[in-house]
Amino acid sequence: MGLKLSEKGDLTLIRIGSQLIVGNREQLKEKVLKQLERGSRKFIVDFSKTDYIDSSGLGVLVTLSKKIREEGGELSLAELSEDLRILFELTRIDSLFLFL
Repeated sequence: MGLKLSEKGDLTLIRIGSQLIVGNREQLKEKVLKQLERGSRKFIVDFSKTDYIDSSGLGVLVTLSKKIREEGGELSLAELSEDLRILFELTRIDSLFLFL
C-alpha cells in the first residue's frame, strides 16, 4: 500500500499509496487507531497518489471517521482526484468527511 504516516503534535498525516483496498485497509485502521490511543485527534488522509478505493476501503474510512469523532477528533481527506470525489458523492458518504 505504501502507507506513510507522519505526526506533529496532535495532527497525524497519512499518505495512501496507489490503492486503498481489502488487502491493505487493516493496516490503515490499525495505524490510525494506534495514533488515536496515543492522543492524536486531527487526521488528514492524503490521496494524492491514490487512483482506486474499493468498497472495503470506503468502509474503513467510514468506520475510522465515526471512531475519531467519538473521541472528539476530526478526519479530513486531502488531494482526492476528481474520480475519487465523485465516488464519495455517488456513495453519499461525502458528508462524513472534511475535504481539503
